[in-house]
Amino acid sequence: MRNSITNINSLLANFARSVISFSLVLTFIAPCVAQTDSTTISLKECLARGLKHNYDLQIVRLNQDIAAANATRANSGQLPTISATAGYNADISSTESRNGNTRTSSSGILGHTLNASVRADWTLFDGFKMQANYKRLKELRTQSEIQTRIELEDFIASAATAYYNVVRQYVRMKNMRASLALSRERLRIVRERYHLGVASRLDFRSAEVDYNADSTLVLTQHESLINAIIDLQEMMGASANYYDGKGFLMLNPTDTIIPLLKTINVDSLEQNMLTTNARILKAASETRLSDIDYKAIVSRDYPYLKLAADYGYTHITQETFPTTKRDNWGGGVGLTLGMKLFDGNRKRERHNAQAEIAKNELAQQDLELSLKAQLERLWKSYVNNQLLLSLAEENLKAAAEHHEAAQERFMLGNLSGIEMRQAEQNLLDARERLVDTQFSTKACEISLLNISGQVVKLTE
Repeated sequence: MRNSITNINSLLANFARSVISFSLVLTFIAPCVAQTDSTTISLKECLARGLKHNYDLQIVRLNQDIAAANATRANSGQLPTISATAGYNADISSTESRNGNTRTSSSGILGHTLNASVRADWTLFDGFKMQANYKRLKELRTQSEIQTRIELEDFIASAATAYYNVVRQYVRMKNMRASLALSRERLRIVRERYHLGVASRLDFRSAEVDYNADSTLVLTQHESLINAIIDLQEMMGASANYYDGKGFLMLNPTDTIIPLLKTINVDSLEQNMLTTNARILKAASETRLSDIDYKAIVSRDYPYLKLAADYGYTHITQETFPTTKRDNWGGGVGLTLGMKLFDGNRKRERHNAQAEIAKNELAQQDLELSLKAQLERLWKSYVNNQLLLSLAEENLKAAAEHHEAAQERFMLGNLSGIEMRQAEQNLLDARERLVDTQFSTKACEISLLNISGQVVKLTE
């Protein structure tokens, strides 16, 4: 009798612990799966907001504006400089003069001098150095535009990858919640069987452990989902639309699955890469800049011609008796022709400039080779992911059919809890492999579009 009472008390205690565990899990999982403060966003909206609010992009656009403002003829020295000056002087003097025995002196004579002038200086010719400087400024402006494009394309690729990572984390959350529901249902069935004396205590404890393990996975996945959303919002500039003063709002992507492109042609990708890739264009710009610098150095072998012109007015007043006044005005024009015959560094600088041109040409060729290799690796990875994707889809179908058959046998009592758990785990693993393979394939697609200079199409 005492043993029976002990067994009943133990059973009630175990049941209470199961109920408490179930309640605690629901308490923690409910906020994870039901977000009231949330907003829905598509990939295009995400990219549009990020392109507007991302701080790195705002900085690179300001650098582009500075480079554009610097690309002027005045900044290259091609325009004259005109300056105006004015001045006033006052002085006190004493004079003494002699004419035979006659001496004349005066003291405390106050004099005033007022002058004003305008001067213009203009370098008419300096061996084409001014023209080279102007070309250099325009090339720097072009290079700044290319750098802005690089930053934009990298941002679009990173933001699109982050967006689809959020989609992946939502799908994984859905898969784990489905697995948790299966574990909960199995725990309920085993509990009832245990109460009826059909199932053993080991089966009951095993189902309880599986349920707790799946609950832990859901909670862990919720953290991964939140981190993915925060990463995406950070890239978007954390605009006010997604921050309520207390924390980031939940973003719900409009995509419930990861969409994949139907066809990608590797030959077209390589052709576009060699002609439109922003990094190749920037390398070509560096080569052009080094060529311009060489021409600027060679310009010192030519003479220079400078023009100067001025016009001025001077008014002088001497407060003698009687007071004398004098006004002068006029101007002049002058030309200066000169040439630097020797400076000791010209040969060295010319040699270094030619070496810089060769170095940039080699860097451009090396970059093209590196990008071709990178494209080849990405393409092989993309093709391999396509094969893995087909296998994952077939495996998911087989795992779903296997789970359905196992569940029927389990309901009839012809399948152990361990075998049922294995069927559930196989189904979850198959779902996970499918979504991870879809994400890997999508990441390859985005990288291929980025390296070929076509990633901007994601914003269209």
